Amino acid sequence: MDDKEWITEEEYHTDSKDNIEIDLLLEGLYRMSGFDFRQYMRSSIVRRIQNRMKLENIETISRVLERIIHEPEFLTKILNDLSINVTEMFRNPEFFKAFRERVVPQLRDYPEIRIWHAGCATGEEVYSMAILMEEEGLGSKTKLYATDMNELVLKKAKQGIFSINKMRTYTKNYMLSGGIQDFSDYYTADGQFAYLKPSILKQISFAQHNLVTDQSFNEFHVILCRNVLIYFTIGLQNQVHELFYDSLRSKGFLGLGDKESLQFANNADKYEEFVENMKIYQKK
Repeated sequence: MDDKEWITEEEYHTDSKDNIEIDLLLEGLYRMSGFDFRQYMRSSIVRRIQNRMKLENIETISRVLERIIHEPEFLTKILNDLSINVTEMFRNPEFFKAFRERVVPQLRDYPEIRIWHAGCATGEEVYSMAILMEEEGLGSKTKLYATDMNELVLKKAKQGIFSINKMRTYTKNYMLSGGIQDFSDYYTADGQFAYLKPSILKQISFAQHNLVTDQSFNEFHVILCRNVLIYFTIGLQNQVHELFYDSLRSKGFLGLGDKESLQFANNADKYEEFVENMKIYQKK
């Protein structure tokens, strides 16, 4: 691939040749796969497509589209490239500590607790919540639903297997989140991998769900969608927020990522900030 200088995100908002090619690519991707990235933040989309072009030595975006149409294996590669799979156990431990201390007491009296992790990626955060609810004595009546648009990452998430090299970070996060046991009690390990115990795995139902195109599938006490919406345009964020609002029961809780907010959402006035500066909101 040549060393051409890539244009900026601002230039992609014009009718440049590159922008037209990206529009056509995302339209073709939607028609070929049903996955709609047309309202994702353009800078993130462009960066990921550029990386694939470098890896495959592809000169033009039009050639990427051609391969998407004619090569099923390449289509799968692109879908994986565009999926958001960055996560870790007890990510932002202060969030989980606030959830443990402030939200859990509000959930105790329910006969059943339904929690939806939307955009669960490889499952680290939903497993974290399973551990937290178990420690709070609510594991037996909590149903955790973990969804993602990417079938491959869901397959990995269901296994509950993580690199042993990551467990030191995860253990630190767990302790900072208010964990009350030895984190190693929740997994077995060999020289390469940590295997979460079956009692943790069985608490979670994994399913494919696309936030852009799919509808609500239950009523939840808690919805967590952390560090996903930052990749969406404002219009798409509002669409997803409507989905979440319709899926939350009265007085239900919505948890967002540390760089996300309800401040500019159309339905912001239908929530109140429940834990200040923790991006935990309660439906009015």
